[in-house]
Order: sequence, then structure tokens, then C-alpha cells
Amino acid sequence: MKKLTRASLVNTLLASALLALSLAQNAFGDTTVYSIRVDGLACPYCAYGIEKKLNEIKGVKFIDMNLDKGIVTVEAYDVKLQDPQLKQLFQDAGFTYRSKQEKSE
Repeated sequence: MKKLTRASLVNTLLASALLALSLAQNAFGDTTVYSIRVDGLACPYCAYGIEKKLNEIKGVKFIDMNLDKGIVTVEAYDVKLQDPQLKQLFQDAGFTYRSKQEKSE
């Protein structure tokens, strides 16, 4: 059996504690899924510009674009996306923000 040194034991315990903290944070955090209706989405290049801007918002974890329906789905952790913020973000990207629906998980 391999003998553990004090340093390797401390590193193992620290890594385990960080993993547990990360899992607990995700399990008990406030996650919200937003369905955002946007006018003007026509191509993947357009979608990339919006995705890039949304990813700059701390807490945004997942983004999906439905170009045919003009729907942007955003999953965010511990952040509330507000209408004025979204309106400005989409306007700056050259699109028209119409509405959002949100569902907490």
C-alpha cells in the first residue's frame, strides 16, 4: 500500500472539500431559465454576437438560440436578468428585444 505524505493528504482533502462545495452550490443555488423573444435573428453569425454578449454576464451558464422562432434560451445561476438590461444588450447587438419568460428551478 502506498504511504500518503502529509502534503498529499492535505491536497486530497482540500480537493474533496472544494468539490463538495461546488456541488452544494449548484444543488442549492437559484437557477433561472429565461426564454427571450428577439426580432432580427437570421443567421448563426448574428447568434454568435448575442451569445458573446450574454456570456459576459456573470452567472450565465447556458445559451441556446432558435433562429427560426427568434427565441434565445438562457440558463443563469444566481443572477436576475432585467428587462432594461436585456433591451440594451440586444439593441447594442442590432436586434429588437420583445419579451422574456422566466422559470426558476
